[in-house]
Amino acid sequence: MFTDPQSVTINAVAQSLPRTSMDERTASYTRDDETVQLTISHTSTNRGRVRRVVRLDVNKIASDPFTAGQSREFSYSTYIVLDEPDGSAFTNTELLNNTKGLVGWLTDANLTKVIAGES
Repeated sequence: MFTDPQSVTINAVAQSLPRTSMDERTASYTRDDETVQLTISHTSTNRGRVRRVVRLDVNKIASDPFTAGQSREFSYSTYIVLDEPDGSAFTNTELLNNTKGLVGWLTDANLTKVIAGES
């Protein structure tokens, strides 16, 4: 179990996220104004796989680009999915190293290219 609260730093500002829900395989941590939420979940598929998801949702109110003079809520989600065979032939160290390889590849330069639509 992760400690309560969790902290996610966005644009150099730490967001304190107290635990707001929890069950056997999922926990959510949400900022007091509900603009930032971190969710960690683990599910087993019917195809003999385990899927682990770490997801960050961010909401904000901004000008509606389609309706002059009005604002509305916008949301953005980022998540990492770890999908492995149940009873994995991969060790925890291998899973850790593979995931760290992808996270390390997500440099500012590479992530900027992805956001710009490059592939």
